[in-house]
Formats: sequence, structure tokens, C-alpha cells
Amino acid sequence: MTATENPVIRYQQILNDVFQRIVETQLPALTIAGQWVADCVASGNLIYTLGSGHSLLIATELYYRAGGLANFDVIHDKTFGRAERLPGYAKVLLESYPISSNDLLILVSNSGRNELTVEMALEARMRGIRTIAITSLAHSLSASPRTASGRRLSEVADLVIDNCGVPGDASLELFSPLGPVVVAPTSTAAGIFIANSIVSIAVQQLIDRNFDPPVFASANTDTGDKRNVALLQFLRDRVRGL
Repeated sequence: MTATENPVIRYQQILNDVFQRIVETQLPALTIAGQWVADCVASGNLIYTLGSGHSLLIATELYYRAGGLANFDVIHDKTFGRAERLPGYAKVLLESYPISSNDLLILVSNSGRNELTVEMALEARMRGIRTIAITSLAHSLSASPRTASGRRLSEVADLVIDNCGVPGDASLELFSPLGPVVVAPTSTAAGIFIANSIVSIAVQQLIDRNFDPPVFASANTDTGDKRNVALLQFLRDRVRGL
């Protein structure tokens, strides 16, 4: 096997290309998202995140972590995607959290075709809550929606950020004796890149406004606990988390 045939190197090249496309095409949307997050933080409000199935990994990336903002909370789908096609489930979840029209909601779904995130966005709109979608436009548009409304997440969110992935998510074709198989999805890595890009923009926005950004330090450094004391109190008082 030569270096160019190595799956790891090929996967790295694919991810590099995805990241490059995100920077080239999604920077305006990322900038708006960062501004909205900064506005929420500056006004003392919260940013809620929801991801179904493996998209939960991206939603939880924003919650209580080193280098992250304290104002994020997670709407936790405990079914891990098993109920994402169930009408009415999103409304029940949304009503389980004290979200107001001053808060912000980030919805993560690679396909953007299932009921949970679409219904959540529609419910949020009725309550005056702004929504940001992180989704794959290529995948979403390649498949029919599985929603009562007949709409996709990208069609109902206030702001859409494309993760620039391919239909089916997996990106690396390998060949077995029984035929080709496709592995190495990109949506998680791309979603994490997008999520932390939004945070980075928001923190810079806050700094530009002379606002001290409530960013967690690593609890596994000698000074981390001292830095985080006030932010942990904020979490206990305001944020439910997982």
C-alpha cells in the first residue's frame, strides 16, 4: 500500500477539503451565528442545542467544556435518535426546558429530513425563538423529507450553515471482495469545526464590545478550577445540561 492509498491520508484529505469548503462558502453564516451567540451571552441569555443520533455529539460539544462558553445548554434526546421520526416528540422536549424568545436554539441534523429537528424549528418559530441549523444541504436535498409539514430543516430554520458533506455522509470508498463499501463520515468533524468556529467568532465579538467572555478553562490545569468558580455557579443556577 502506497502513502496515497492509505485510508487515513485519504480521509485527512477529504476532511481538509470539507473544512476548506466551509470556510469558503459558510463564513457569512458563521459570522451571523457568532453575532447571535454573542448577543445572547451579553444579555445573560442561553443558547440551547439539539442533535439527534450522532448529531448529539455536536450539540454536546458546546456544553461545559474547556474553551467553551458557559451559556450553552443541551436539549437531550434520550432516545439517541430512535424517536426522531415521531410527530409531537419535539414539542414535548421543547416544553421540558425554560426557553424564552430571548434565547437561541441551534439544531443539528446531517440529513435535515426527520421530524424532530424540523418540528422543533417550527415550534421555536411560533414562540419567537431564533434558530440556527447545522445540516448537509447536499444530503438533505437528495432525499425526500419525512415530516408532517413536508419540509426540511434547511427550509424552516432562521439561519442555515451547510456542513458541506456528501449524501450518505460517509466519504471514503474502499473495495472488498464483495464490492465497494463507503466509510469515514464527515458530518461530525465538520459539525465540531462549525460549532467551535461559532464560539470563536462570538468570543471575539464579546471582546470587541469590551465584554469579558465567560469561557471555561480546563479543569485539569492547576489554575482551571479557580477560573471556573463563577462560571460553575452560573451553570448550577441556570443550565440543566445533560
